[in-house]
Amino acid sequence: MPALKDISRTPAFVLEYGAFRKNLKVIESLQNEAPCSFLFALKGFAMHRVFPDIVRITRGAAASSLYEARLAAEFFPEVHAYAPAYIPRDFAEIAEHAAHITFNSLSEYQRYSRSTGNAKAGLRINPEYSAVETDLYNPCIPGSRLGVNSSELESLPRGITGLHSHNLCEGSAEQLEQTVDQIEKLYGHLLDKISWLNLGGGHLVTHRAYDTGLLIKVIRQFHRRHPHLDIIFEPGAAFVWETGVLVAQVLDLVTRDSITTAMLDTSFAAHMPDCLEMPYTPAVRGARIVPPGTSVNDGYRYRLGGATCLAGDSAGDYCFDEPLQPGDRVIFEDMMHYTMVKTNMFNGINLPDIGIRYEDGSFDLVRSFRYTDYRARLS
Repeated sequence: MPALKDISRTPAFVLEYGAFRKNLKVIESLQNEAPCSFLFALKGFAMHRVFPDIVRITRGAAASSLYEARLAAEFFPEVHAYAPAYIPRDFAEIAEHAAHITFNSLSEYQRYSRSTGNAKAGLRINPEYSAVETDLYNPCIPGSRLGVNSSELESLPRGITGLHSHNLCEGSAEQLEQTVDQIEKLYGHLLDKISWLNLGGGHLVTHRAYDTGLLIKVIRQFHRRHPHLDIIFEPGAAFVWETGVLVAQVLDLVTRDSITTAMLDTSFAAHMPDCLEMPYTPAVRGARIVPPGTSVNDGYRYRLGGATCLAGDSAGDYCFDEPLQPGDRVIFEDMMHYTMVKTNMFNGINLPDIGIRYEDGSFDLVRSFRYTDYRARLS
């Protein structure tokens, strides 16, 4: 738990290093137990201060753009690239960095097939199995623009050496098992013609309820059926699941129509956009979430409001044991994955500081942002 006295400025993202190391050990163990390798997906977490820890236990990194590929190449020995559509001016440099390049469509592969250099070329496939309830995060919704459908792929184009499937979001081992069954059902006729299969991201292997034993069983059995295949995972959130917080401060209390809003120095729109996109109500340390339409008979109820002028910059009601006052700290749990990578400076709101809390209790302020960061974004 962060010692708040050491965090002099808020808002601040704080990586809890001990929890982070535990997640890395889980992933390392899975690679030792199952015939597979893990890539780290930068799209979920790009705090490169701890990339040296990640590179010690992974095969490499997965990148979705030129800038991600460039950053990954600075730290990781192997970069795998995939983008829904490659920007022509960026492709040559991406190919220089990449060991594998996955294409989203047959037409795009045809466009770039002579420009992949030494990279192994692959196609993204749609396993046509929807395991994600929220359409915004579901790659397999009807009409999805992501991946090639089985009806389009009776045979492989010349030069394709692998297939890439991504259909999960915070998925379970049971969903992995269903995904593998679907791939064999729809694309089994192609598996003996490729050398690698990337099962993508969304595998929440570090969640306390994840059945790692089932993952090991599924991959071992699949590998026995297809021993020639190099099996790859590329999660992002799993590396930093429940490994850090966002610390904010109460600035003011505003009561309207029997609703008291604690105005914070952070923003859901600018600093925690997934809360509005999914949407979901984030856990707050020392408080319980109050479902809509529910009354509170004990404790103190507050709505938490963000610092921008967006009317909907808030996320849910909470019940605290003690009344909030300006200057109090509010700690949002599990704020490492898909937070820092999505932050923005809407309204000119500054980005949160970034720090690390080590096991011995020491705190390292890694990065602070200034007006020059805001000014440099636009012309």
